[in-house]
Amino acid sequence: MLTLLNLLSAVTLLIWGTHIVRTGILRVYGSNLRHVIGQNMASRPLAFVAGILVTAIVQSSNATAMLVTSFVGQGLMALTPALATMLGADVGTALMARVLTLDLSWLSPLLIFLGVIFFLSRKQTRIGQMGRVGIGLGLIILALQLIVEAAAPITQAQGVKVVFASLTGDLLLDALVGALFAMVSYSSLAAVLLTATLAGAAVISLPVAIGLVIGANIGSGILAFLSTSMQNAAGRQVALGSLLYKLIGLLLIIPVLDPLVNWMDSLDLSTQGLVIGFHLLYNTTRCLLLLPTVGPMARLCAWLLPERPEANGLARPRHLDPTALATPSLALANAARETLRMGDLIDNMLEAMLDVLRGKHTAVTQEVRRLGEDVEALYSAIKLYLAQMPREDLSENDSRRWAETIELAINLKLAGDLIERMLRKLQQQKTSQRRSFSDVGLEELADLHSQLMANLRLGLSVFLSADKESARQLLREKRRFRAQERRLAHAHVSRLQRKIVQSLETSSLHLELIADMKRLNSLFCSSAYVVLETADTGALAVDEVSDVTHSP
Repeated sequence: MLTLLNLLSAVTLLIWGTHIVRTGILRVYGSNLRHVIGQNMASRPLAFVAGILVTAIVQSSNATAMLVTSFVGQGLMALTPALATMLGADVGTALMARVLTLDLSWLSPLLIFLGVIFFLSRKQTRIGQMGRVGIGLGLIILALQLIVEAAAPITQAQGVKVVFASLTGDLLLDALVGALFAMVSYSSLAAVLLTATLAGAAVISLPVAIGLVIGANIGSGILAFLSTSMQNAAGRQVALGSLLYKLIGLLLIIPVLDPLVNWMDSLDLSTQGLVIGFHLLYNTTRCLLLLPTVGPMARLCAWLLPERPEANGLARPRHLDPTALATPSLALANAARETLRMGDLIDNMLEAMLDVLRGKHTAVTQEVRRLGEDVEALYSAIKLYLAQMPREDLSENDSRRWAETIELAINLKLAGDLIERMLRKLQQQKTSQRRSFSDVGLEELADLHSQLMANLRLGLSVFLSADKESARQLLREKRRFRAQERRLAHAHVSRLQRKIVQSLETSSLHLELIADMKRLNSLFCSSAYVVLETADTGALAVDEVSDVTHSP
């Protein structure tokens, strides 16, 4: 029992080491990896190579699968290059299995020792995260040694011999057991390495080991498909295609398996080396043969898992990938992109308000109400997404970006509520009271509205680019807007003095709309302050106090 527990703990340590390496690499180079495999690659070979490289870096084809499915689900990557990338990931994990079987026993204590020193001393820096990667690599190598040591006494256990004796080389049965190995260990890499160790110890024969390896590939495909159960149809199509390719590989190997095993038996190599070599040869050959078929496979997956219409009218977040939460830089980028979607909805609401001002619509349409509900839905999703991020692990820059994102989301939510109230005021005036603005007053409001929309778009650009010169320009536009707002308020009072009937009838609403636009402008321009340095912000704050003092 203790021997079995040692083996299970060694396999678990291997999985944990792989997880540490993956998260460490993603935290340091996550944005670059997204750029490599997230761009819409026109070349299938390029996507294939990208899958190999990324999997070799993150030490897990499952990690690559999670990245690729999230990209496709967010619309950042087409299905065809995504399938090519997944084929490359299968080759990448086979390459890593070969590397990890080399004699690297001297490397494990060195990597763990240096990794702990760098990680604890400089945790929030890039060097500290690379120390984390070193710890993970050291644990992987140590786990492989422990697996070999724990498997040695198991080979002498009579019960184990009976269990494996039931595997007589039937490919389908062996593949089923191999798939279960991969799913239990949550890693096809761990399953393949364990199989190679058992074969090297003569616990299982070479034909059985090859069947287990093929099944381990299928098990990883099943794991990837199950892990995408909560994603949209586009993300699940990638996992389905990868699983189908693994099943096709099983069908392709059946006719040539017996002569292949006989040829491998004739080679003067260790059984463990033959199992690892077969894994690499099988995955490479299978993926190269199937690479030209990614187009038809993409169409088949789209037919098997079509996009389903949304059950309700609320907008759903497109970029809030839960798998990116372990990588703060990626998660913050997702939240920022979703916040910009909120800004686009606010822009649409402002355009609707201008139509109501000019009389093109006499009432607040259902479309405007839907836009307001969409803003509310996205705000709630962004808020909950950011709340799930472990803030204690954020660097100083990431912590600042976290605060900027939640602040902009709150401001846009407040802006949406304010625009809806403004539209209700306009609706009441035009339908219940049957009153309209004077021609001059209407043009003044339209001009102010146009400037407001320009400031919204500039504010979103400043938030995205963090350009200081654009931020200063935004604050200059804010001061110009306030000067314009004061001038229009004074002009309206002058029309009242001349007793213009339309101005008298709409005076309260006119001044309320100007004041509401002023509030909206302040919300839209707030992103400038977080971009500028403290000295600049302090200098600009004096001007802001002056604006408030002279505001009517």
